[in-house]
Amino acid sequence: MPLTARIDCAVHKAIARGQGDPAPARLSSALEYAVTPGGARIRPTILMSVALACGDDKPDVTDAAAAALEIMHCASLVHDDLPCFDDADIRRGKPTIHRAYSEPLAVLAGDSLIVLALDELAQVSDQGRALQLIKVLTKRTGMPFGICAGQGWESEEKVNLSAYHRAKTGALFIAATQMGAIAAGQDPEPWEELGARIGEAFQVADDLRDALYDEETLGKPAHQDEIHARPNAVSELGVDGAVGRLKNILAGAIASIPSCPGEAALAEMVRKTAERLTPVTTKSTVPGE
Repeated sequence: MPLTARIDCAVHKAIARGQGDPAPARLSSALEYAVTPGGARIRPTILMSVALACGDDKPDVTDAAAAALEIMHCASLVHDDLPCFDDADIRRGKPTIHRAYSEPLAVLAGDSLIVLALDELAQVSDQGRALQLIKVLTKRTGMPFGICAGQGWESEEKVNLSAYHRAKTGALFIAATQMGAIAAGQDPEPWEELGARIGEAFQVADDLRDALYDEETLGKPAHQDEIHARPNAVSELGVDGAVGRLKNILAGAIASIPSCPGEAALAEMVRKTAERLTPVTTKSTVPGE
């Protein structure tokens, strides 16, 4: 089964379990709406790719980990789009949850998805791996190292750009590489650097896309960094500087892959991810091209 199909199957199975019967119909519908369409599914793809590179000896654990990670990511998008944060009208080419369902239901949907992500891991039969997976996902979601901390940096007068990027964007990529290793029964620590580098690359690429693309191309509001005066790589380094930074990060990511049976295949996955991340106008900067 292709990874995208495997991920979608795992996510929708988890969502169906979370909807239950009987349940509030509109909130149940909002859960499905929040994860569909799936976007690039980059984080769970990285997770599964690491697990496969390490042997993927318990595919059911890998599936649960991938579903939990993607559901947590989708929860963060629901909250990011709220009027108190980005006040976005469009996400993945369709109305955001608070526009389609109302602001109260968006808050409840985001909260429900967070709980559902953790509950998905609690259902894993290998409780040793389940506990490790929960520890990593909660660490990379909350304070002081997770996506909540990343959002919190936007309320500070002085922002540490590196810490901001590592928490807001890098955190769930670190979770992806470490959870992939855990799902396959491996030590997660050597996999932190790869996740951090991919996450930093994703943030720089996102800064470039936000500056260079329009809303129709992005499928979400454009120029949000400028509108909200957020710290970003383009304002700090300029377009050329950000492109150079992206190139260096991606090269470092490939070099940081720990030794494992599927190392070569994983390196190719990182290269393909780099191509997907890189704005069209900067394709020539991708390592290996």
